[in-house]
Amino acid sequence: MRTTEVDYEGRLPVDAYGSGGFRVAGAVHRGPLALVPAGVVPWDGLPDLGPLLERVASFDVLLVGTGAALAPPPGLAEARARLEAAGAGVDVMTTPSAARTYNVLLAEGRRVAAALMPV
Repeated sequence: MRTTEVDYEGRLPVDAYGSGGFRVAGAVHRGPLALVPAGVVPWDGLPDLGPLLERVASFDVLLVGTGAALAPPPGLAEARARLEAAGAGVDVMTTPSAARTYNVLLAEGRRVAAALMPV
């Protein structure tokens, strides 16, 4: 089988997730993680929309990872409304699904961002 190295064009894919954190481009990050086209940005979970709203013009869709279970976190409806009003589509799924989907969309060259709760 022939394999081809994926070129993310300078963007950062999620290398791994679990044990309360993430590995992105070889660096370990504990707790919630936000990835935007510019890279990893500080983020404290859904009530903290500032870092995402500041950069909303740089992505078309935001994938929200809710952790291990698909349970809407508190404040999701308001956060979704604010992000959609700012021009971003919002898709909610478990964090493992969001991390994998983010990597696929990134490899396709899409304008995607992710806001991930740890598992």
